[in-house]
Amino acid sequence: MNDPTPFFIMGMLFGAGLTLLIQAYGRRKVRLATKTLATPPPEVGILARENERQVGQILRLEERIATLERIATDPAERAAREIDALR
Repeated sequence: MNDPTPFFIMGMLFGAGLTLLIQAYGRRKVRLATKTLATPPPEVGILARENERQVGQILRLEERIATLERIATDPAERAAREIDALR
């Protein structure tokens, strides 16, 4: 009557079952988290388009600065001829 074996076996089975449930819950959370991370948020597309626009603007500004530097460093006579040629 005082044999603890059945309680020990029931406790082991309960512990093993509880461990399996906890692991299944953790795997489910990881699976949902990886699905969420796999799809980029919509802000990424908006930022990419904005980045492309700014890169184009920077390139145009660099070209204009190069032209202004060339005008500023060239002799006045040649600059005057080129300006007259543009008119």
